[in-house]
Parts: sequence; C-alpha cells; structure tokens
Amino acid sequence: MPITVDIDVMLARRKMSVGELADRVGITPANLAVLKNGRAKAVRFATLAALCEALECQPGDLLRWEAEDATGG
Repeated sequence: MPITVDIDVMLARRKMSVGELADRVGITPANLAVLKNGRAKAVRFATLAALCEALECQPGDLLRWEAEDATGG
C-alpha cells in the first residue's frame, strides 16, 4: 500500500506507549495496532484528529505517501 503510517515514530518522539495513546484517543490498543502497522483500510477523520491532538502533531506527521514499486517486488 502506498500510504505509510508513522505512528510508531511519533510515539517514540513523544515517549508514549501504545496503551497510553489508545487511552487518550479512545480506541482499543488492538485497533491502534492495526492502524500503526499499516493494516487498516481506512481511518476516520475524528480518529486522525484525536491522534494529532494526543501526539501534538499534524496529519502529515502520521501519514505519508510512497510510490509503489513498479516491479511488484
């Protein structure tokens, strides 16, 4: 998938655990892990806004686009 999720980078910068972030955002640690590991198919804007508020960052700090490898590998 060409969208890369950098929640783990922001967690490290903020010295925050997945559990603490999940509590602040109001989602389960399991759902946060799905998002963090790039397995989510979608994210609600409300969740993205809550993540940005809790991590004191912008959406672009959490999500970035990368071109897919044209060779398929």
